[in-house]
Amino acid sequence: MNNTNKRMETIVIHHGYDVGWHFGSLSVPIFQTSTFTFATAEQGEARFAGREDGYIYSRLANPTVRVLEEKMARLEGGEAALAFSSGMAAVSAVLFALTKANDHIICSQGVYGCTFGLLQLLKKKYHVSHDFCAMETEEEIRRLIRPETVCIYVETPINPTMKLIDLQMVVKVAKEHGITVVVDNTFCSPYLQRPLELGCDIVVHSATKYIGGHGDVIAGIAVGKKEWMEEIAKTTQKDIGGVLSPFAAWLLLRGLKTLPVRMDRHCDNAEKIAKRLKAHPLVERVNYPADSDSRDYPIYRKQMKRGGGLISFEVKGTKRDAQRFLNHLQLIQIAVSLGDTETLIQHPATMTHSVVPEEARIKMGISDQLIRLSVGLEAWEDIWDDLEQAFCLLAR
Repeated sequence: MNNTNKRMETIVIHHGYDVGWHFGSLSVPIFQTSTFTFATAEQGEARFAGREDGYIYSRLANPTVRVLEEKMARLEGGEAALAFSSGMAAVSAVLFALTKANDHIICSQGVYGCTFGLLQLLKKKYHVSHDFCAMETEEEIRRLIRPETVCIYVETPINPTMKLIDLQMVVKVAKEHGITVVVDNTFCSPYLQRPLELGCDIVVHSATKYIGGHGDVIAGIAVGKKEWMEEIAKTTQKDIGGVLSPFAAWLLLRGLKTLPVRMDRHCDNAEKIAKRLKAHPLVERVNYPADSDSRDYPIYRKQMKRGGGLISFEVKGTKRDAQRFLNHLQLIQIAVSLGDTETLIQHPATMTHSVVPEEARIKMGISDQLIRLSVGLEAWEDIWDDLEQAFCLLAR
């Protein structure tokens, strides 16, 4: 089927697989095998030498995983994609492939806690230094660029403050100096934001989240130019080995089919919840990209389709008040993931970002009162009723 001019809602279902390949199977088969046989010793030699296409070993490539990779590359507008066993496996493989000892990374002011931990590890073990940057102006970024700067790493929206980074601005500065731009697109998925179309070089995802969408698989994705993906595949992915299993790939392919439908529902619900949180007397402030009063709203209009399903907000009071609020919830589950069908909530300062030293955490905008809410697919009225009753109990 020719998917060249098809829309995303069609691409997520049809791209990368032809039912005629495997006895008319409508669903992509799970090639649950560790290795593949060769017809002859010469064929094995040719495949290992790269003279003949074909499968060798599932750590190197697998047919089920390959369908997922082709679909993700198409959705992000990239030339090729690689699938990994976790989002952090994808981030690690990309950063290890891009850097060498004594190189330098510029990173957005806020990042996921484990990404922060990885940057610290790179600094300690391999002398790959990094600087955090608010990235609000071109000048801020230029001041941090050194001769050894090889990568600008960006989260947008930033986890968990929901701050937005103008990707076109970052790309402009990076191109002047030949620096690679890597974007974590987990919070948006390709349905809401496509950084490669804005000039960025590599996109990474924790596919555990919106790509899978059902809270039943751990996975990561990287997308970019074919030559870069091939280089990562034959070095850090192959040799470190954080590859995705065929069954996990199949779960992601199943989840992807409903990505547009799910994302629209996540957005519908989040818009309603954010509006009500913003008006609540026990809420100090609300962070949501589609809020027209937000300072980042012009950036949102430039690069995002809708606001997404993530909201963060500060409750009035103390850390203990924030934790008490979470403990009063009944429908909403306390958990540190996002993008599931269920609404999930967590306390970043003591959970996802607990590895970040307090001084750095506060500088990132992560206070003790900040709460992150991943709005699910339930009836929004029921989500709000649960939040409201927790606020009522907190006020007593």
